Amino acid sequence: MKFIGIIPARYASTRFPGKPLAMLGDKTVIERVYTQVSKALDDAVVATDDVRIFEAVEKFGGKAVMTSEAHRSGTDRCHEAYVNVCSDADIVINIQGDEPFIDPSQIEALKSCFEDPDVDIATLVRPFDSSLGIEALKNPNTPKVVRDDNGNALYFSRSVIPYLRSESDMNLWPLKTQYFTHVGIYAFKAAVLADIVKIPQSPLEIAESLEQLRWLSAGYKIRTAITECPTIGIDTPADLQKAIQLLKLKKHD
Repeated sequence: MKFIGIIPARYASTRFPGKPLAMLGDKTVIERVYTQVSKALDDAVVATDDVRIFEAVEKFGGKAVMTSEAHRSGTDRCHEAYVNVCSDADIVINIQGDEPFIDPSQIEALKSCFEDPDVDIATLVRPFDSSLGIEALKNPNTPKVVRDDNGNALYFSRSVIPYLRSESDMNLWPLKTQYFTHVGIYAFKAAVLADIVKIPQSPLEIAESLEQLRWLSAGYKIRTAITECPTIGIDTPADLQKAIQLLKLKKHD
């Protein structure tokens, strides 16, 4: 199988405009993402709607492609980029453009899911650290996921799932069962990606604002791989400051 990594990167972020070009140490955020992805994939491309990002990627020696400004999601942008670069890859991996510390092992974990020929879509989940407590688990910006015995996702939610009916003290929930949080990196068979971008939004997706629920509602299965690696997604300037501190710690390791 051939794999391609596509990194959607928009300039006009509501909470942090221009974040792909924000400096993280001596490199931009998007360059750090691209560098990490290239450690696991021979073919990687940044999909953007802004010429400033396009030119910045080409300047550091990366590969970029222009895409429409009208896309509803990174998945839609990812599909257009796949078509525009005339890729013949069997599997398309959609990597967030704001994850500068993505570990190559995480991409390898996604790739390994497709050793099963029945897998159409794959994503990552992380065991929740119970020491973080119930308030961290309840954070709606951290989607939770429950899985079946084969590792397929049953449901994703911003609410805490599963609900522990036998334990009235929610503070004890993280100690009583293993929760999983979702890591927003996806891999698709190319033909499946072409199909899912045609599916209209589902009521569940609209309710939770999680696009993967559209695919589950349409009958697709999503295989999950477990990762223990910590990551920092940069959504705000405050997140960037956390990333800068983490980068300093890594340099001292």
